[in-house]
Amino acid sequence: MIGIIFAVATAFFWGCYGPALGLARSSATPPEWSPYKPYVFIGVAYLVWGVFGGLLAMKLVPAVPDNLSFTGKYLPAMKWGFLAGSLGAFGALTLTFAMFKAKNAGLVMPIVFGGAVSVTAIVSLLVLRSGGVETHTSPMLWVGMALVAIGIILVAQNTPHGAPPKPKAADQAAAAPAESPAAEPAQH
Repeated sequence: MIGIIFAVATAFFWGCYGPALGLARSSATPPEWSPYKPYVFIGVAYLVWGVFGGLLAMKLVPAVPDNLSFTGKYLPAMKWGFLAGSLGAFGALTLTFAMFKAKNAGLVMPIVFGGAVSVTAIVSLLVLRSGGVETHTSPMLWVGMALVAIGIILVAQNTPHGAPPKPKAADQAAAAPAESPAAEPAQH
C-alpha cells in the first residue's frame, strides 16, 4: 500500500510539473526571457534533490545496508541511474521545447504523461524479451494503449484554458489607430 501512496504522490508532483513550468515562462509579448531559462533551475533542483536527497535517504532510510561505493558490484546503480537521470533531464528539456512551441500546458501534459505510460509498457516488454524472458502480451495491453490515446485527446480538448495575456499599455498604444482631429462644429 505504501508503494501506491508514493505512486499517487509522484503523479501529483509530475502533474504539477507542467503547469509550474508554464508559470516559469515569460508572459510578456515579446517574451522577456528565453523559455530555456527555467530549465537551468530544473537542473539545479534535480541536483539538490537528487544528489543530496539520495545521499540522505541512503543513510537515513536504507532498504538494505548501504555504502557510498559505486564501483564493482555497485556499478549498475551508477550506470543505469545516470542513464535514467539523463532520460529524465532530456524529457524535461523536450517538455520545455513543447511548452515553448505549443504555448499551452493543458495540451502538452496529457500527451506527455499519457504517452509515458504506453512507452513504459513497450520498453518493459522489449527489455523482458531481450533478456530471454518469454512473455505473453495480452491484447488488452493494446486496448489500454488505444484508450490512453483517446483519453489524451479528451483531456487535452476539455482542459480549461485561461484567456491569452493582455498586451501591455505601451503595446496597446502602438497598436491603436491614430485618431483624426475632430471636426469643429459649424458656427451659425
